[in-house]
Amino acid sequence: MSNAVANGLAGAGGGIIAQIVTYPLQTVNTRQQTERVAKKGPNSPVQLPVTAGGMLIQIFQVIRNEGLGGLYSGLKPSLLGTAVSQGVYYYFYQVFKNKAEDIAATNKKRGRGSGSVGVFSWLVVAALAGSLNVLLTNPIWVLVTRMQTHTQVERKILEAKLKKACENRLSGSLPEKLVEVDSLKLQPYGTFDSVREVYNESGVTGFWKGIVPTLIMVCNPSIQFMIYETSLKHLKSKRKDAVKNVAAFEVFILGALAKLGATISTYPLLVVKSRLQAKQELGSNLSLQYSGTVDAVVKMIRHEGLSSFYKGMSTKIVQSVLAASILFMIKEELVKAFTALAHW
Repeated sequence: MSNAVANGLAGAGGGIIAQIVTYPLQTVNTRQQTERVAKKGPNSPVQLPVTAGGMLIQIFQVIRNEGLGGLYSGLKPSLLGTAVSQGVYYYFYQVFKNKAEDIAATNKKRGRGSGSVGVFSWLVVAALAGSLNVLLTNPIWVLVTRMQTHTQVERKILEAKLKKACENRLSGSLPEKLVEVDSLKLQPYGTFDSVREVYNESGVTGFWKGIVPTLIMVCNPSIQFMIYETSLKHLKSKRKDAVKNVAAFEVFILGALAKLGATISTYPLLVVKSRLQAKQELGSNLSLQYSGTVDAVVKMIRHEGLSSFYKGMSTKIVQSVLAASILFMIKEELVKAFTALAHW
């Protein structure tokens, strides 16, 4: 078994476990990112502070309104996406990493360089692997975002319809309308429903919504792996033993620090991507509908302010750092297991 295949399988396995553990946080975070609230004014709704406490309150609110299943909306396609995404990413990352190391070794023989891969090379390796991963798996994440935010979006649409009906004094009393809204909210919404919805809205190209900020966000894993590989190399250089093995807990800490740095620097792009991939039909307010990346950025600044680009960041930091730490730790252990099996 080649080291690229071993890393691909290990990345998929680690990604699945990390996704299952942290998925409720991801669901809440996606809803925070896609929540549209105008700048504060006399009639503006009160926003729940996106702090650790606010995050826990929102989790309990989802459980109260939708049950535990609400926290796991879209889990099946998400697990598929994670397995494919992590497998593809780590496979190509290792392929490009091997190539970069071969080039560095060749250059050393020719008297150029120290034989080690530089920081810029790590960025290029991660960017190439990330770009291939994004192009192949973006449709899956569009469906996951739709399923995570479906209840939230539908509630807003139904509330807008109810408000309009009451204003126009249409037939039926308010309690009857509320019963109608509740019954509609209970309609099941699965993977095929989200596929049909995306296709009806935008055709095949709809499955690649948010591709521009997502491709730009390739710099997130690039930054993450630059920090991780540089830190790992430094840690191994301090080891006196010949094997220079790194403990699982040390990998956990390195993964957490790497993901923290990458998340803080690229979070606004993640918010824009989630907004583009979520259902756009939020009543008749055009300020809440986006035709593309630039349109989304302009409208978010104009109607919600710069703070809208950082909605739910504390939740994302907790979720992504925990997920990355688990993923790196499990991946490294699985690589060791696969390598041992291959030589058994």
